[in-house]
Amino acid sequence: MKPLIAAAFALLTATPALAEMRIQTVDTPGGFHAWLAQEDSIPFTSLEIRFRGGTSMDVAGKEGAVNLMSALLDEGAGDMDSAAFTRASESLAASYRFDATQDAVSVSVQFLTENRDAATALLRASLNDPRFDQDAVDRVRAQVLAGLRNDAKDPDTIAAATFDKVAFGDHPYARPKEGTEDSVAALTRDDLIAAHGATLTRDRVYIAAAGDISADELSVLIDDLLGDLPVSTAPLPPDMQVGTDAGVTVVPFDTPQSVAVFGHEGIKRDDPDFFAAYVLNTILGGGGFEARLMNEVREKRGLTYGVYSYLMPMDHAELYVGRVASANDRIAEAVAVIRDEWARMAENGVTQDELDQAKTYLTGAYPLRFDGNGPIARILVGMQMDGLTPDYVQTRNAQVEAVTLADAKRVAARILKPDALRFVVVGQPVGLDETPG
Repeated sequence: MKPLIAAAFALLTATPALAEMRIQTVDTPGGFHAWLAQEDSIPFTSLEIRFRGGTSMDVAGKEGAVNLMSALLDEGAGDMDSAAFTRASESLAASYRFDATQDAVSVSVQFLTENRDAATALLRASLNDPRFDQDAVDRVRAQVLAGLRNDAKDPDTIAAATFDKVAFGDHPYARPKEGTEDSVAALTRDDLIAAHGATLTRDRVYIAAAGDISADELSVLIDDLLGDLPVSTAPLPPDMQVGTDAGVTVVPFDTPQSVAVFGHEGIKRDDPDFFAAYVLNTILGGGGFEARLMNEVREKRGLTYGVYSYLMPMDHAELYVGRVASANDRIAEAVAVIRDEWARMAENGVTQDELDQAKTYLTGAYPLRFDGNGPIARILVGMQMDGLTPDYVQTRNAQVEAVTLADAKRVAARILKPDALRFVVVGQPVGLDETPG
């Protein structure tokens, strides 16, 4: 988003009270389903679109195709080259953002009500008729390659990529979503066209809008915008179960500070125990300075500036992961403390005071996420992809509050697996030997 446009949209945020927010479902004549949080007080709308599939649908040997394709969607469409597309979007004060994750290609659009038709016409061209002009391909490819070369020198990126290989094996999740230098350099325009046709399909799309638009207006907009997209022919990746062994994988790297990514199998988003697991992780590593890991590793021992953990339920696998960085001669102690805390919570669960504090934090922080049309639309589309219902916005905090101490102890024993906790350490760790796994 251009700076002036970003500044304009920062002012155009209307946030209804969470308890008052009404989520409408919109079913269009063309067969699409969308969610809408209508807010007419400011003439501005955010539209969020997700296409399930993402970079995990890259063909073997063509890694990075979906990422590069998505980065080119605003680099010319229809009869407009890249410069003309940019001029058109700026003249409309419209914002377009395209991105690709392992599980989805995402489209984020913001426009003024008075420019709605022209802004969505421009979006329609980018989704249905991207140009992939060679000069644009070469320029954006060069940017991606520069990023990959920087990643090759970044301990955090190396640690995350290595952990993915350990956790996911030969599954597509193990591949780098941006590709490799060799794979990206070899991508052709035909590869980008193929990636576009495989991922931007009408039967794997999720849609949400927030702002100054009615259900009827949104219905017409969606059918016009997405009605000509193809139906999917490429299969989604298979589901898999993460399998890790306890131990350490060391990646030698010349740096004064080692970075560690750690984790094992996680829990599905639709698992009945998910909320108990979510509250538990807040206590263990997801609650900032109040979390156990932060207290034990940073506050008591001064081993790091920060340590955290989080649940990562993906479409085809689940992880429970974390990250810490420490001086080479202190990372071994940090790893030992994390292992001990992981095992202690698995065996003993949490205290009532910890549980109460976590609930207070989670229920109080939740409404703060809905701080504008853009965040609201993103939350709504994410809820759809997670298989939730519109009333989740009102029931979510009650589900957090329903977690009991007995639930927490039972689920801690279930999801925390010290015998599977694998650390990937990038650096020159002292006193930390690599173990098979």
